[in-house]
Amino acid sequence: MTGLIAVDAGQSGIRLRCIDSAVVAEAATAGVITAQPLMPQLAAAVTDFVQAHGLRPTAVGVGSSGLTTPEAGELLGLLSGLGVRKVAVAHDATTSFLGALGDHPGAVIAAGTGVVTLAVGASEIARVDGWGYLLGDAGSGYWIGRAGLNAAMRYYDGRGQATDLLDRLQAEFDHPETAYIELQSDPRWVSRVAAFSLRVDQAAAEGDAVAGQILAEAAAELSDSVITGLRRVGLMGEQPPAVCALGKVFDSPRIRNRFVAYLRLHWSGLELTPPAGTSLDGAALAASLTPDSPLLKLVAVAER
Repeated sequence: MTGLIAVDAGQSGIRLRCIDSAVVAEAATAGVITAQPLMPQLAAAVTDFVQAHGLRPTAVGVGSSGLTTPEAGELLGLLSGLGVRKVAVAHDATTSFLGALGDHPGAVIAAGTGVVTLAVGASEIARVDGWGYLLGDAGSGYWIGRAGLNAAMRYYDGRGQATDLLDRLQAEFDHPETAYIELQSDPRWVSRVAAFSLRVDQAAAEGDAVAGQILAEAAAELSDSVITGLRRVGLMGEQPPAVCALGKVFDSPRIRNRFVAYLRLHWSGLELTPPAGTSLDGAALAASLTPDSPLLKLVAVAER
């Protein structure tokens, strides 16, 4: 089958979809490792998908975390043996926005293992955070997971408050004193740290004060990113802007409700805008943007 392959690549997983007149195939695989070159990883995922389903794609649209300079030409070259004629590559902040709000003004925040916010005004575009686990990603799954692990170890040492997070750490690792060695030797340690955010949320749901404070601080960081983006693109007027919150971090009602409460300090009537689609839908749209789209400047395109 021919058609467009859309790729949504995050650190926790890669989703792929082939679209002709309708969806003809879908798959999921392991996430990208952002410390390693991304284009070969993306090419391998697409190639495996194509071969597994007997596809003959003519175009590929990609949204990926970890991108600095999207190398559409490199990816097109790596996929040359598949008959691909066009490749569009963008940061997953762009494809998340496209999937959620299309070409309409507003802000989209996507919080999973990492976090990034994209705000679009009448003519301005602002990206906030998405700077990776070493320099940013404030409020992300990794940020929450690391804070939870740190709180557990502080309690273990006697430096911090009592918290059930230590018991949850001990359920994950052989021993608290060797946990850091286990993580350092795991090539997917970033995803593993991020996964601990689920245990932090569970502890908060059961009344753990330390875990609850971590989630409150995460919600504050996430709302600050959205406010910053909206301010930079001139959307801080009286009318509530469109704000869409995506990603597994917002599956937590404790984070989601606190996040909305912080935004309502600026707009009392603000309600989160339901996404029109997913970041995978946005990856498909990235390959078909019109020349007048303000988001086109954020998409690298290569054709043969």
